Amino acid sequence: MEMFSDLKGKRVLVTGANGVMGRWMVQAFAEAGCSVCATDTQPLQSIEQTHADRLGDSGFAWQADLTDDASMQALMAEVERRWGAVDLLVNNAGVYPSGFLLDIDLAEFDRIMGINLRAPFVLTRGFARQMIADSVKGSVINVSSGASRKMRRSVVPYCTSKTALDRLTKGFAIELAEFGIRVNTLEPGFAPGSTASPLTDAHVQKTAAAIPLGRGVSYPDLRNALCYLASEASAYMTGGTFTLDGGNSIGSMEVFQDKKRPL
Repeated sequence: MEMFSDLKGKRVLVTGANGVMGRWMVQAFAEAGCSVCATDTQPLQSIEQTHADRLGDSGFAWQADLTDDASMQALMAEVERRWGAVDLLVNNAGVYPSGFLLDIDLAEFDRIMGINLRAPFVLTRGFARQMIADSVKGSVINVSSGASRKMRRSVVPYCTSKTALDRLTKGFAIELAEFGIRVNTLEPGFAPGSTASPLTDAHVQKTAAAIPLGRGVSYPDLRNALCYLASEASAYMTGGTFTLDGGNSIGSMEVFQDKKRPL
């Protein structure tokens, strides 16, 4: 991609790499000429097979459990051993389980917060320390959601974790600015197909129909926004939020009362 040619050769780590968004992200960075570490909680063989044509000679796959501190430390140590500091960390991994607050147990609540909030803190802190030690003016992209601002019934812990992640983004942004490290949030749109948090066909159809622009996010949509945040095109942006959801977070096209057709 000529527009983002400065990404060529950058070292990038993407968590949740085997999910829908994660696969797209690895592909986008590979197409831009980056060296990519694709990490996921799935078995290593599965990650390698998913990204067999994207990692090339300079990238690699790594299995990591983001609820386990030792596993995250092993990931950071392996990246440092192979590359030194990364140029870009993408905290993409997340879970979206459904359950009412009165029913959800503490272990599930802790799991959601652990993956969606605690892991980005641990990884950002660890990789930022490496960037500073190697004098790398890198970047962090946290993947959030319009759910951080728009409460959704039955997924309140998820919404809460994303609201907190937005604040964590701004906190890291203001503390890492002096080192030339930028931290921003990407809010991608609706992209069904997750095996970690599966959705019914009826849910998918209803959600897509309610999006103001009438569809979910596509790969080109995500690729362009992701590369913009990762590249020098956004060099003056830190602590910001790039919302790419077709208007889904600002309102719904669903109508709950009779009305005339628009003129």
